[in-house]
Amino acid sequence: MHLSRLSEDLIIWSTREFGLIEFGDAFSTGSSLMPQKKNPDIAELTRGKTGRLYGNLTSILTTMKALPSSYNRDMQEDKEALFDSVDTIRTALEVFTAMLPELRINRERMEVATSDPNLFATDLAEYLVKKGMPFRGPHEIVGRLVADCVTTGLSLNQIPLVELKSVRRCSMPMLQTFSTFAIRFRSGGRSVRHRLRTWRRRSSAGRRSSALARFNRHAPRRPQGDGYNVCR
Repeated sequence: MHLSRLSEDLIIWSTREFGLIEFGDAFSTGSSLMPQKKNPDIAELTRGKTGRLYGNLTSILTTMKALPSSYNRDMQEDKEALFDSVDTIRTALEVFTAMLPELRINRERMEVATSDPNLFATDLAEYLVKKGMPFRGPHEIVGRLVADCVTTGLSLNQIPLVELKSVRRCSMPMLQTFSTFAIRFRSGGRSVRHRLRTWRRRSSAGRRSSALARFNRHAPRRPQGDGYNVCR
């Protein structure tokens, strides 16, 4: 399921409508009909394999649901579904491990997509809450402002100051408000950067722990008993 959802995200982000990423040539093919089209084959095939794996699980559950509490010959039918599922998942993980580093990221397109001031509507509501208003009020106020923006074709940071001053407890100019939000969320935001550092440390520690465990498992054991001098 997780690989299928990730595949769907990558497929959508690679379309011309989004244009956020581009798959490597080794993991995509051209269209047999449309010369300009690039098919994300690996992501689409991985997404399709999810139905196959769900089918394997359903077949085993259907076999097991009517069996009494002991071994029955019916249970030998689980082998084909189990082995097929293990092989499919292993192959999908191997291919994804090779595909993800080859993705080409369109940073400029991403920055444009995330620079819409209307994305900070919730933050504006939270700002009003910090000014002492119960959240129900800011939720209604900001919702009305967004609806007005849709009607007038403006964005939140383009609302005239006269109209903004009509909002109770909102003394901060809208442009300054959104500049503050932009600082908070620049380059992924402080919270996002902190989480990335945390997961990198955990990943590094996990790799070291795994390598140490493998070393200890395969390291030759020292002989015990007579004839072995122990240094104290």
